Amino acid sequence: MEQQKKLEVLRHSAAHLLAHAVLELFPDTLLTIGPATEEGFFYDALLSRSLKEEDLPTIEKRMQELSLKNFPIEHRQISKQEAREIFKDNPFKLELIEGIPGETVGLSSQDGFRDLCRGGHEASTGDIKYFKLLGLSGSYWRANRENQPLQRIHGTAFFTSQDLVDFETRREEAQLYDHRRLGRQLEYFSFEEEAVGFPFFFPKGKAVLNVLVSYMRKLYAEYDYQEVETPMILSDELWKRSGHYAHYKDNMYFTTVDEQSYAIKPMNCPGSILIYKHRPRSYRELPLKLAEFGHVHRHELSGVLHGLLRVRAFTQDDAHIYCTVDQVEEEVRTILNIAFRMLHKCEFASVDLALATKPAKSMGSDELWDKATNSLKAVLEGYGKPYVLKEGEGAFYGPKIEIKIKDAMNREWQCGTVQIDFFQSDNFDLHYISTSGTRERPVIIHQALYGSLERFFAILLEHFKGNLPFWLAPVQIMVLTITDAQKQYAQEVYSALKKHGLRVNLDRSSDQISSKIKAAQLEKVPWMIVIGQKEVDAGTVSVRYADGKQMLGVALEKVLSMADELNR
Repeated sequence: MEQQKKLEVLRHSAAHLLAHAVLELFPDTLLTIGPATEEGFFYDALLSRSLKEEDLPTIEKRMQELSLKNFPIEHRQISKQEAREIFKDNPFKLELIEGIPGETVGLSSQDGFRDLCRGGHEASTGDIKYFKLLGLSGSYWRANRENQPLQRIHGTAFFTSQDLVDFETRREEAQLYDHRRLGRQLEYFSFEEEAVGFPFFFPKGKAVLNVLVSYMRKLYAEYDYQEVETPMILSDELWKRSGHYAHYKDNMYFTTVDEQSYAIKPMNCPGSILIYKHRPRSYRELPLKLAEFGHVHRHELSGVLHGLLRVRAFTQDDAHIYCTVDQVEEEVRTILNIAFRMLHKCEFASVDLALATKPAKSMGSDELWDKATNSLKAVLEGYGKPYVLKEGEGAFYGPKIEIKIKDAMNREWQCGTVQIDFFQSDNFDLHYISTSGTRERPVIIHQALYGSLERFFAILLEHFKGNLPFWLAPVQIMVLTITDAQKQYAQEVYSALKKHGLRVNLDRSSDQISSKIKAAQLEKVPWMIVIGQKEVDAGTVSVRYADGKQMLGVALEKVLSMADELNR
């Protein structure tokens, strides 16, 4: 954690170095903000012309020159009036100054460059040695699409050259196995200009999503969840009542039907709540677990869209558990058990937990927040796995457990969440009849373990480098013949495999067997059933795996048994 804080200081200093270089190269630039991030840093700016990727080496070279000059980095507090004078020609900085509480603001300076800053810097520009600019994207001032469009320059920085080399190696590997590239190559999905940010899933991509849904449905059945479906368009009055309108309206899509205002749902919670509210409920029904694979829409800024990882329409594996206060901890433990089973199935060995607490913008009393937070703490402390505390990063309606995974390329992803909600029961006047005959408020537990099916699909593609495991692959088996003489037997084998419920294709071409094998490998099919005359005569098959290993003369019943074992 201490090392991470030091790295954050370095990267924040690198962001200032970037801004310094940009201002020297493009003196009419208006700078906005440049924070450190988990991956590095960025700086948003308004330039007189659009930057291109070929501009980055020039900017990076100027940063290196400024680093070599070893300018001291100084930080001091100045009066707001002095700050207004310094930044009188920059409306973005003036707006920031007015939003800072108190009568003073922080000012960072190096050589002639000055910037607003709360502090936390290296001693000099010479301490910022190992950095790289990574790319460009669009953004908006204060992340509001109605504000001024800006250009964002991304970069990263490290303390040693080896760390930077390791990062670049990982990045090259990540680019090689980028899910967008694999999605096109394997014909899983695409993005089209006619629907920016909205994915198109092809048959094989949809097959993967269906397998993920099917697996989660098996878990739901085992743990007594009931599946529901709610409308995609609901009255905006519902969203105002739930609190989503106040917190999410800038990211919502609206439409008018019969002169009434409706919203396309950005999440599934209110629809589930209306199902609970449909009739009076008894304590005997609790916990009531309502699950929904709900398709939601959110108006993300174009500059942050990123393949399936950040889209404008996605499917959440949502579940809402309505329970008593006494049932909360047991239900949260059960949810964590489901999550770890699913992640083990998906071969994520490293799983971390975090507890996100009350954010600045929230609903409900401190007392209820403390109650909800303490419930989650009790579960985490008794679960036997370490967790970190993330102050102020909860949802507006309750604290949450975040489930983080680390993929095969050692990158962390936050996917699943478990959120406690004491507030929506008040908003919607939800009740159940207790054992004593009184009306009590249920607690709502919000659960999403994949998080987003689309995003989880992207993570899986990159984690497995396109080689999805047998149980998940859209085509599990490809049947190949050595010559046309085996086609009739191959058709019988294909039909038997398909009847057994396996996802199987038959290569009916007359190509040479080497070409058929290569085509199946490019398609990343886990198993190939190879049939020659020897197999026809013996009534067997040969199994060739994606890694080249083979099993010769295998009875078809054995193949089915092996497949069943992997599909469990």
